[in-house]
Amino acid sequence: MFEHSFAERMNRLGTESAFAIMAQANALEAQGKSIIHCEIGQPDFRTPRHIIDAAYQAMLDGYTGYAPTPGYPEVRRAIADYVNAHKHISADPDGIVIVPGGKPIMFFTMLMLIQAGDEVIYPNPGFPIYESCINFVGGTPVPMPLLDKNDFRVDLDAFKKSITPRTKLVILTNPSNPTGGAFPESDILAIADILRDHPDVFIMSDEIYDRLVFEGNVRSIASVPGFQDRTIILDGFSKTYAMTGWRIGYGVMHPELAQRVARLQVNSNSCTAAFTQIAAKAALEGPQDSVEEMKAAFIERRDWLVKALNDIPGISCRNPKGAFYAFPNISSFGLKSKEFCERLMTEAGVSAAWGTSFGQYGEGHFRLSYATSLENLKIAVDRLAKFTAKL
Repeated sequence: MFEHSFAERMNRLGTESAFAIMAQANALEAQGKSIIHCEIGQPDFRTPRHIIDAAYQAMLDGYTGYAPTPGYPEVRRAIADYVNAHKHISADPDGIVIVPGGKPIMFFTMLMLIQAGDEVIYPNPGFPIYESCINFVGGTPVPMPLLDKNDFRVDLDAFKKSITPRTKLVILTNPSNPTGGAFPESDILAIADILRDHPDVFIMSDEIYDRLVFEGNVRSIASVPGFQDRTIILDGFSKTYAMTGWRIGYGVMHPELAQRVARLQVNSNSCTAAFTQIAAKAALEGPQDSVEEMKAAFIERRDWLVKALNDIPGISCRNPKGAFYAFPNISSFGLKSKEFCERLMTEAGVSAAWGTSFGQYGEGHFRLSYATSLENLKIAVDRLAKFTAKL
């Protein structure tokens, strides 16, 4: 028995259940059970060759030591140019901090802005690390329900009422994990109109999936006049360029905020790996055909999967607008989403994430990642249909 006391704050730190679910699925596979993996949010594509080549050449050229804490100036300039062109924001390279993955921007934002008692409005269901970070720093999480009946869009009246004098930060994700929903431009403008009356409230806009939008375009709230200086954009390379294991992301913000984020970085990570930064620059400046090919594959899978799910008695599924997740409704079966997914894995060999691993408003749903082959999806749906027929 490991009998030691730990800091109380550790009790407030959550986890990302998809990794635990994947570990359980891997353990069952090691025992010989056939498992179709639909639990993890990771593109099943290889990093494009020109990006790998750039990293290799960078290592040969000596990019194997410490890098500047906020990132190489030329890489931050490339990111600023990309942000200017893609998000229609006049980004300042001095307002960009390159970090190892996207999650540090979540943590650094909370550590920089949130004190005990401050309220943070966050999407629920949503990426679980948001709520974990809020609790860890002593903030008060205030859910922004994204419900099936509203096509996983924000209820603007409820959002307006949720803002109090203690509100310090609003988190937006567009498109969304786990729902695949997206806020149209009209929603972003409406949210901005509400927040104009609360000039001391910051926004963290998680835009990690904004190149994987299937219907129309999404707009960054930072591009709305008056909102760039109070918005921290989280973005990166994991999803767009199939670079999950490279661990490289970035934040875009006012330079005054970037100085504080860089101070948090130097106290924790020191810097982001040098050669990955050169690879990231190559990703932004090189051919983009791989991104379009990947998106086309996701659209094909989505179209097949949503129809197939809706053909299963008892299941209904909204059409995802982006990312690579379906969030079907299984409430008709009378099982809690966690029990449903645990049985789906052990009895049917399909590994998926239960809805409440993304927050209380995910109950009655589960998340299927279609970042796997169409062949695998067909097997998964066949197993799912046979499983639900017995419930």
